[in-house]
Order: sequence, then C-alpha cells, then structure tokens
Amino acid sequence: MKIALAQLNYHIGNFESNTDKILESIRKGKEAGVDLIIFSELAVCGYPPKDLLERKDFIERSLAYLDKIATHCTDIAAVVGGPSINPHPKGKKLYNSAYFLYEGKIQSIHNKTLLPNYDIFEEYRYFEPNTEFSLVEFKGKKIALTICEDLWEKQPVENNFAKEELYTVSPMEQLSKLQPDFVVNIAASPFSYTQKDVRTNILKSNTDRYQLPVFYVNQVGAHTDLIFDGDSMVLNAKGEIASRLKYFEEDFCIVDYEAIENGSLVHTQQQEVDYIERIHDALVLGLKDYFQKMGFSKATLGLSGGIDSAVTVVLAVRALGKENVRVLLLPSKYSSDHSIKDAVDLAENLGIQYEIVGIQEIFEKFESALAPIFNGLPFNVAEENIQARIRGTLMMGLSNKFGHILLNTSNKSEAAVGYGTLYGDMNGGLAVLGDVYKTDVFKMAWFMNKDGEVIPENSIVKPPSAELRPDQKDSDSLPDYDTLDAILFRFIEKNMSAEEIISEGFHDETVRRTIRMVNNNEYKRFQTPPILRVSSKAFGYGRKIPLVAKH
Repeated sequence: MKIALAQLNYHIGNFESNTDKILESIRKGKEAGVDLIIFSELAVCGYPPKDLLERKDFIERSLAYLDKIATHCTDIAAVVGGPSINPHPKGKKLYNSAYFLYEGKIQSIHNKTLLPNYDIFEEYRYFEPNTEFSLVEFKGKKIALTICEDLWEKQPVENNFAKEELYTVSPMEQLSKLQPDFVVNIAASPFSYTQKDVRTNILKSNTDRYQLPVFYVNQVGAHTDLIFDGDSMVLNAKGEIASRLKYFEEDFCIVDYEAIENGSLVHTQQQEVDYIERIHDALVLGLKDYFQKMGFSKATLGLSGGIDSAVTVVLAVRALGKENVRVLLLPSKYSSDHSIKDAVDLAENLGIQYEIVGIQEIFEKFESALAPIFNGLPFNVAEENIQARIRGTLMMGLSNKFGHILLNTSNKSEAAVGYGTLYGDMNGGLAVLGDVYKTDVFKMAWFMNKDGEVIPENSIVKPPSAELRPDQKDSDSLPDYDTLDAILFRFIEKNMSAEEIISEGFHDETVRRTIRMVNNNEYKRFQTPPILRVSSKAFGYGRKIPLVAKH
C-alpha cells in the first residue's frame, strides 16, 4: 500500500482555494499510484475557524466541498479534516471530524475525542467530544483515525496550584482494543520554540505504547497570530522516524506501508537547527501569510537605528520583498547622528525606499501649545510620549495615504513591562516581535548577519535607547535584559510566583518590581495589535488577565 502525506497551507473560510489544493494533491497521488492520501485537521475550512463555526452557511459550504472532494476519490482513498453535524439532540451541534473518502463518497466519519480547551484553544466552545470508536477497514488493513489526540493526551499541566493530567482517557486506548494495523493522526499543531521536540517525543511514546506505526499530518502556514510549522512525519512501530516533511513549507511525500511495517525505511536525521533560526523562519512565514491572506502587499515601519526596528525590517523584506517595504526615519534632537546613519545604512543594505522626516519642529509646536497648561513643569514622560505619538501619527499617515500596513516593532520584554507608548510606538496592524524577548532579538540580529553584515553592527552592540531625552538608556528604567528576560520567562511562560522566582536566586526587589510592571500594564497590552505567536504563552488571545484585578 502506498500512503501519501499532504502538508498544505490552508486559508480559513477560503473553501475554493483549500479544495483546489486538496484536489491537486489527490491528482498527484493518483498519478503516483497512491492508495491513501492524508490531509490535516479541519483542512476543508482551515484551522481555527472560531465563531465562523456558528454560521449555518459556513457549515453548509464545508459539507458541500467535502462532498465535492469525495467525488474525486475514486481510485484513491483520502482522509480529510472538516466539521460534521452532531445528529444527537443533546450536546454541541458539531464534531471536529476526520472524513474517510473512497469510491466517490464519504465512507465514514470519525470524531475528535480530546478537545483542547486552554491557552489559544477553545474547541469545547464549538465541538462535542466523541464517545464512539471504530476503525476504517481498507485494502486488508485496519486503520485508527485520530485527530491531534496523540499530541495532547496525558500532557501535564503545570501551575502553582497543582500538577495534573490534562486528559485521563485516551482514544488510542479504546481504538487499540480493536487491533488496528496503524494510526493516522491529522493535526493542527501550532509552532512554539519553547516546546522543542515535545511533539516528536509524544508521537514516539505512542508508537512505543501501542506498537503501531503512526502517519501524522500537520498543517503549515499562519492565521494572524498562530503559525503552524508543518513537520509532518511517519513513525514505524519502534518509534523510529521513517519519513519527515519540511518545516514552514508545503510538502508532499509518499511512503510504502510495507517498508514502514517491516522497519526497513528509516529517515536520515536532519541537522539540528538552532531555536533562533526556527523563530526567524516562523516570523517570516507569519508575516508573509498575514499579508497574502488579508490581501495586502506593502508594509511600512519607523526605522530608528535601534535593534528592534532593524530586525523587523529585515524580516519584512525576507517575507514580502524589498520592493514592498518602505520606511520613515523620524529623528528628534535626541537622536544621535550614529543612529540616523545606522538606519540609513540598513535601508541601503536592504535596497528599500526610505525618507527622513525630522520631528523636532512638530514637537516644539506641541510644547508651545501645552506651555500654558504645563506651566513650567519639568520635562518628563509626558514630553517623551508626545514625541513617540508624533512618530506614530506620521507613520499612520503614510500607512493611510499609500495603503501600507504599519508593522509594530515592540518586543516581548518591552510589551511585558509597559515600556512603550500607546498610540505611538505601539501602533501597527501586526506586532512582529511581540512574542520575542529582547535577548532573543539580539541573537536574531546576529543570525541575520551570519552571511555578511545586513544590520549595522553598531545597532546590535550599542546600549538600547528610545532616544526621547538626553543620554537616555533602557537600563535607566529597566533591569538589564538578561535578568529581566529570565524573570519574565518564569513569570509568563512558567507561571511562577514571585517567591518561587526569588528562590532561584533572583534579587527580591527586582523580581517584585518586574512583576508589578507586568501587572500594571495589562491595559496597554489589551490595545496592542495581533502578535505573531512563537512561544507557549504569548500576549493576546492565549493569555487572559483581568485589567482591574488586584494582584
């Protein structure tokens, strides 16, 4: 038996495009003599469709296109993910399902049992969990169809209250009783650099537990904040990877089941890739798909000579092309000559269009207008923020005039502690680095320069500064970034308390001050653009903190 894995980039709600991709892969499979082709979770409609699932016409179109796909499955069988209607009067109206298509029609539907309901996942909001288990019999083999469950079953959920298992019932424990020959697992598993190898290790543990080969197909591509990395794979019954598809790209492969069954096909191990390179590739894909799927083409941002805007503009050029990126340099009287030169050098290194618009004269008019009200009060954060908002207004003016999307350049460290100005440098349609800590931004800059200087070295090595007052440094307001990021990671990603973080050797007041800044600036993050998610706990949809809570 020949089995094909089709790792595709879907577009939520774009049934025509999704179906065309699926049918093209089916055609390719037929030409190669494939018996069974496998697509990912909710492939027909795209994942995650969220509240679109509550629309009758959305479900009707999903079902109609599944019927259309089935008519092409004559000399080939297919497993395709899509929503299905719950025929029972009780429970949610829908299931998250895997359709088995063959002989021109839907042969059977297999529903998802374990519905993730944490962080970015809200599947229980829409779907009813499965309670009935059956196999697919095809060409003398019995197949267990599962939907992402092999990735999530019995994963520990850690918090300060308890360590407990997320799920205690495994669909594979039920399906294994029916003695399948192999497992097909279709998934929509998003990328997270903080969970390196977790997916592979869980799949390996399942093959070890049940002594069954696993054909795992994940989707690839980005949907606003969520980035899916692909990395589909086939494992034999020993837990050895027999075939593995690409990261962050569409891919297609065909494997011979008999070679998987007898263990003769073993994948050549890929060279280990550093997590910074993975984050880089994820952000490039996230940017590219956000623009393409939203129907945009051109981006803009403010280029300051600092490291955040430098890394953001390089990512934008790599995702969109240099002809589609235009920047403004917006110096004030506090901007150093070197910062302006660094920004100009970077723009010219990349070959992008840039203009220099000084903000000093505009700022002086603001000062003059507010002088009677400020009445001789000393220069402070008010004047600093006015400069940031002038820059934000000018950037939005360019965005509106030319139809460019303004990219936000704030990093996760700054977003965490509120080191940014609402309606100023926090403007934008998409936050590119909002889930990347400052220490990793520095690492990414060096990575971008690995084949020759793209980002001027001075932008990387000089002390970070917003340049909104004389001789300003980030370190005037914040702990050094190595310390800050270590504390933030423990508080945000690991959900540790102040006392737990302090017990690891961090300075008491530094920890408590950092946590106060995080808690006090939730209202700012509530108003930020969507953030490209690359960690296990990003700001935004997956982290819901009350704005007025007493911490």
